[in-house]
Amino acid sequence: MSVRIREFRRGDEPALREVFSSAIHGTASADYTREQIDAWAPEAVDREDWARRMREIKPFVAEEGGRIVGYADVQGDGYIDHFYVAATVARRGVGSALMRQIHATATARGATGLYSHVSITARPFFEKWGFHVEAEQRPSVRGVSMTNFRMRKSLLQPS
Repeated sequence: MSVRIREFRRGDEPALREVFSSAIHGTASADYTREQIDAWAPEAVDREDWARRMREIKPFVAEEGGRIVGYADVQGDGYIDHFYVAATVARRGVGSALMRQIHATATARGATGLYSHVSITARPFFEKWGFHVEAEQRPSVRGVSMTNFRMRKSLLQPS
């Protein structure tokens, strides 16, 4: 699979929403109930709010054959807010390509670590990349309780 990572561009927002929905309804649904999935990624969405959010976080976009198949961001302090891969390309290297970009960008910006709130589904992937669980959490999303994990990874080289 040939994955290309590029910067976010205005106009990507609808395709990113499709990836988000696919990742949750198609992949994370193995670990969460229907009620949790529907709360996390409801069918009805305020497209302007979504577009504004994507413009704020400025994610990296993964493309295969010109089609958007994943996206992820890293903020200046090392926080990974969104990390999603379309269900149709799960476990085919898209996530690894995005994670390599996150590491390179965070390191170039001088971040000393990475952290995120990671789903049950994504936890093994993040652990493979050297993240460890700091805490199990039970956030409420649209009034529905879910489980996720606060995970962290140091980018400092051991001396």
